[in-house]
Amino acid sequence: MTIQKILVPDMGDFKDVEVIEVLVKKGQVIKKNDSLITLESDKSSVEVPSTHEGKIENINVSVGDKINKGDLILTLESKQETNGPVKEKSKKEPVKQKKQNEVVQVQQQQQPAPSVPALGKSSASPKIRKFARELGADISKISGTQRDGRVSAEDVKNFIRSQVTVSQGEVQKKEVTKYVEEYSHEEFGEITTQDLPRVKKLSGPHLVRSWTEIPHVTQHDEIDVTDMEQFRNSLYDYYTGEKIKVTPLAFIAKALVSALKEFPNFNASLNPESNKIIYKKYFHIGFAVDTPHGLMVPKLRNVDQMSIQKIGEELKNTSQLCRELKIDKKEFFGGSMTISSLGGIGGTHFTPIINPPEVAILGVGKTFDRLVKEKNQIVSKKILPISLSYDHRLIDGAEGARFCVYLGKCLGKDFAFKLAV
Repeated sequence: MTIQKILVPDMGDFKDVEVIEVLVKKGQVIKKNDSLITLESDKSSVEVPSTHEGKIENINVSVGDKINKGDLILTLESKQETNGPVKEKSKKEPVKQKKQNEVVQVQQQQQPAPSVPALGKSSASPKIRKFARELGADISKISGTQRDGRVSAEDVKNFIRSQVTVSQGEVQKKEVTKYVEEYSHEEFGEITTQDLPRVKKLSGPHLVRSWTEIPHVTQHDEIDVTDMEQFRNSLYDYYTGEKIKVTPLAFIAKALVSALKEFPNFNASLNPESNKIIYKKYFHIGFAVDTPHGLMVPKLRNVDQMSIQKIGEELKNTSQLCRELKIDKKEFFGGSMTISSLGGIGGTHFTPIINPPEVAILGVGKTFDRLVKEKNQIVSKKILPISLSYDHRLIDGAEGARFCVYLGKCLGKDFAFKLAV
């Protein structure tokens, strides 16, 4: 046995070429012309074939390495050629045989031979391998239908289709594919890394599940809250004469309860296994709290039994418990519907994500002034932008529009006087 060194051949103007695939493993027996690695430059991709056959002793490159002509790819244990007719022929024609060997070697370096399937590997051109990577597919798991088992673009597409099934209108992925960035972030400048906060780690999968499993529809509207704002700013304590400060979110929560009573489909949950709707008789309103640890969505229980002032107090107390991480885990479950308010920060419309098993969420922006014509006069109005997202499997667009209109009426002057206490 002899040790053969397989080097990077001359590939023209290729310099500092990146290794994007290593197609063999240590200890694997390969044949001459089997593909060893795949290289990719700005211009093209190319596979480097083996110039000898034998058992791989050691691999000297890995994915991401930058290599050049003459660099060592791997070492190979190869059987030593025995004496025989070939040796006798070389004695008779040493010059001619030497020239033939040189020609063959140059051809192998300049034109890599077509890929032959190695043990446990699929044969494919660099173009097809790149296509498969872009789709997140493992080329080694794709069976080729072309000659010698070579993989085509259609084979890649069929493999991707086979990884998903449709059940009851839902796309279910059979196998999770991992996407790898083509270039690391460090290549473009200085970076720092930090651990993802625990709250975001817990909420992330929940948000992905909501966005992928629930058919979201988001409806935008604007509500005239001029009378409500005047009423809110006029509240004061009858005994002390001090002004009572109540957040607009308390009024919105109270109005939302009234809308949930009028439209029970919004205070419900779906059981996809039994295809049944679960209607809730309670009114537990969730609200998004921005904390240093991440977004939290606790619930206020039995909001229908609270006054607006009481709702404001409970909102303040619950928010403080979230920021101090002292709130009970159970308080994040069992909600009717959620309010996500950006009014304290700014902005108008956005697309809030439903918090399952709820079927709707109300997004609230920052109130702004608008000049309108009223009774032949130009007057200023307070406008509240809202964004209502709902589960289209249970709630259709017409019902969503009616819900927004009703909510707008609830935030008028008459409602404020009726339910403020």
